[in-house]
Amino acid sequence: MGFRGSMGGTPASIPFTPMVKRLVIINVAIWLICQVILEQFVLDKPFITLNFGLVPVFVLEKFYIWQIVTYMFLHSLNPMHILFNMLMLWWMGSELETRWGSKFFLLYYFVCGIGAGVIYSIIALAVVLLGGGASALIVPVIGASGALFGLLLAYGVLFGERIVYFMFVFPMRAKYFVIILGAVELLFLINNGVGNSGVANLAHLGGLVTGYLFMIFWTRWQRKRRVKSGASKSAGHLELIVNNERKNNNGSRDPRFWN
Repeated sequence: MGFRGSMGGTPASIPFTPMVKRLVIINVAIWLICQVILEQFVLDKPFITLNFGLVPVFVLEKFYIWQIVTYMFLHSLNPMHILFNMLMLWWMGSELETRWGSKFFLLYYFVCGIGAGVIYSIIALAVVLLGGGASALIVPVIGASGALFGLLLAYGVLFGERIVYFMFVFPMRAKYFVIILGAVELLFLINNGVGNSGVANLAHLGGLVTGYLFMIFWTRWQRKRRVKSGASKSAGHLELIVNNERKNNNGSRDPRFWN
């Protein structure tokens, strides 16, 4: 997928923002040092994946709670996996960080990734309890895709009229692309089930759902804060403080809203 802004911008013009840069460096370093070198040549091959990837049965039975965070920083040995994810993080994340500020962007990124892991684990347990295959609980889930699908949802909301190029060929508005991609992920999930393919479609959908719920929650919370402080409600159907780090001309903080 490629991006082009409404004013004709290209991926080459997208900035490499500070928090996105840190996340990319951390992801690549963990992949190269821990997975490519240590896991393949020093440790037992599944050690890092089993202990730091998301294995629902370990989370639910052994309380490996850290896995719902650490799985986001692991990727498959195929370099295309991490390359594609980091490109997506750069293209979408840098624009969202520019709009929101680094702190809120990082919060949103982690909420979506953790939410995707929690949703995956709970539904995997439900699948097994309902008579599905045990693979839903024992197959490790790795990758930043859950968090990235949350970013994708936010991108579709904030920049819904922008043109994105699916497979770098087919142009469509970002908001429609998000809907189509969500539908495709759902179809693959229904067809493949949980833990039965090499792609964690459920985690992708979990990131989308978490991103949506978090934006709704944050919007309502900010609206209540504004009402309590005596400010009038915005006429827009959705409002969200998107940048808490910038100040106005007189030096005071002036949150910006989108609707």
